[in-house]
Amino acid sequence: MPEQNQTPDTQEPSFGLQRTYVKDMSLEMPNAPAIFLDQEAPSVEVSIQVGGQQLAESVFESVVTATVTTRINDKVLYLVELSQAGIFEASNIPAEQLDPLLGIVCPTMLYPYLRANVADAITRSSLPPLHLTEMNFQALYEQRTSQADGKEQKQDSGLIIPPGAR
Repeated sequence: MPEQNQTPDTQEPSFGLQRTYVKDMSLEMPNAPAIFLDQEAPSVEVSIQVGGQQLAESVFESVVTATVTTRINDKVLYLVELSQAGIFEASNIPAEQLDPLLGIVCPTMLYPYLRANVADAITRSSLPPLHLTEMNFQALYEQRTSQADGKEQKQDSGLIIPPGAR
C-alpha cells in the first residue's frame, strides 16, 4: 500500500494536459474578391512561435502561434494567425527538466490541434485547405537555447521558467 504522508520531495513527478483551446484566431483576405481572378500559384510563408506562462504553482499555459501569409505576386491572398493554447499540470518535475518539458513536449502536444484549426479556418473561407507540415519542436527549442546561450550563460529557452526554479 502506498505511503499517504509523502513529502513534496518524495512524491512522484506528474504531468498532464488539462485543457486545449484556441486563444486567438484571425483570418484576413484584404484583396478579395479581385485576387480570386488571378491565375498564378500563390507563395506561402509560415511562422511558428512558442510561448506561455505559469498560472499557479504547478499549472502552466503553453501557446503555439502560427502565422500563415499566402501571396499571389505582391498581393496578400489570405493571412491567418492562430494561437493554440493548452493548460498543463506539471508537479514534482526537477527544475532542469521543466524548461524542456514546457518548450518541447507541450508545444508538440498542441501542434496537431493548431494544424487542424488552421486548415479548418482556411477551408471555411472557400479556399483549399493548407495543411501545415510536421514541426520539430526539439530543434526549435535547441535553436532558441543556443541563441540565448550566445547572449548569456543560462541554458533555458526563456519561455516560462518559474522564479527560483533555476
